[in-house]
Amino acid sequence: MPESIYRRTIIDMCLRRQRPGNGSSKEFLMRRTTHHIWPDFDPILKPIPWAVTGAVATRLYMPERVTQDYDIAINPADGPEVRQRLREAGYIYVAELKSGGSTWRDQGGLKIDVVEPQDEWVATAIAQAQSNRDGQGLPIMPLPYLVMIKLRRGSLVDMGDLGRLVGCADAQALTAVRAVIAHYAPEDSADLESLIYPGKLEVDNAG
Repeated sequence: MPESIYRRTIIDMCLRRQRPGNGSSKEFLMRRTTHHIWPDFDPILKPIPWAVTGAVATRLYMPERVTQDYDIAINPADGPEVRQRLREAGYIYVAELKSGGSTWRDQGGLKIDVVEPQDEWVATAIAQAQSNRDGQGLPIMPLPYLVMIKLRRGSLVDMGDLGRLVGCADAQALTAVRAVIAHYAPEDSADLESLIYPGKLEVDNAG
């Protein structure tokens, strides 16, 4: 099944089944925590910019959830230097990523995906992340670009994250998300709007 049809099927199912008042409390949905401490690559990589993406990044915008995945994004041009610095810091190379980038492990066994997106927006997103820090102080992928990444991936987990990401976002944040999607991925705008409705339904009607 093509990715766009799969994503549309999941969205339609959510729209049919969701009812007001179901789900978590509003206090929980608006909570922002940093219970899990993840590696900070600033001491190793500075002045090379990097940004946390994936599941760990979502905790700046929605309730923190358990994950074993730690993904960071870098500019592709910085790839060779980043790899060299990771080796020198004791990180163990594992494999190449099909989407671009590489997988590493630290001495404790934590898997880290260092993604190198080829998209035109990557440099802008990573630059903005340097002043977009979570409670631990990690540079976090800005919400509009995180939403775009998850829309494109479209897995079940990503779709669940997307509902909460846009549901917890305020009007100003949603305006920024819509603008980025309209500019870089206009074909995804309709699906974004379909996700905003159930996301807001969960938050606005939470107990």
